[in-house]
Amino acid sequence: MNAITVTQLQKVGISFQKFFPLCKPRVTALIVFTAIIGMFLATPHMVPLTILIAGTVGIGMASGAAAAFNCLIEQKIDANMARTRGRPLPTGQVSSVETFVFASIVGSLGLLILYIFVNPLTMWLTFATFLGYAVIYTVFLKPATPLNIVIGGASGAMPPILGWAAVNNVVSPEALILFLIIFAWTPPHFWALALYRREEYAKVEMPMLPVTHGEEFTRQHILLYTIILFAVALMPYGHGMSGVIYLIASLILNIGFMAYAIALYRKYSDLLARKMFRYSIIYLTVLFAALMVDHYWYFSL
Repeated sequence: MNAITVTQLQKVGISFQKFFPLCKPRVTALIVFTAIIGMFLATPHMVPLTILIAGTVGIGMASGAAAAFNCLIEQKIDANMARTRGRPLPTGQVSSVETFVFASIVGSLGLLILYIFVNPLTMWLTFATFLGYAVIYTVFLKPATPLNIVIGGASGAMPPILGWAAVNNVVSPEALILFLIIFAWTPPHFWALALYRREEYAKVEMPMLPVTHGEEFTRQHILLYTIILFAVALMPYGHGMSGVIYLIASLILNIGFMAYAIALYRKYSDLLARKMFRYSIIYLTVLFAALMVDHYWYFSL
């Protein structure tokens, strides 16, 4: 009996290992992190434990399901790109049918958890975000326009709103400010990646900005959106939803981001674009962490 149990557990573990990469764990982790920060910023007190757990799990599952559908739709493209050819679908570890079933079950369970244990508003906003990324962005925008990441960035900017709605059952101006930060951050973050991966995108005929408009045009727009991000990132302080701790952290982080954008604009190299891409992830993580530290420092006084 024990042997059978161990064998069954091993099979479950192997199956999980096959499907887990479909959820794009790093991307999902950042999405869940910003949603959690949105929850904490929505209240001067501790987030109710049920909402914190159910919101985190539900949003995480819906995000993972959207990523899996993205992998399903783009499996032929993924097979021809060095960055993605090792994913489960191109390597044949899972089939298209298995991926569809997996994503449908995980996504439905995530939405159900949000509806039952959080509130219907958060569930519907999460569902809209799911459709925005898995369908509108992946199916229509990404293969059609070099502005795909700008328009589609709205889906990626939704998590703080989801977190805020989970706690307050409403979308407030403060939540929209958090949305704007990620919305402005997305283009320079992704275009830095697209620059040093431009040959791969050209190979699969994906109309990313460096492919359709060239390297110099993309560097100009990275600098432009970084300037916009600098201004938007100061809005929490200007609106009165944060204090000096966040202001200092924001200035330091934005000066660093601007330094990368200026350096990239003046003289391009793949190495510098990679460094900017990695810094952009650190930037968003630390910026939102600073928001939460500042928030609870203020309410502890």
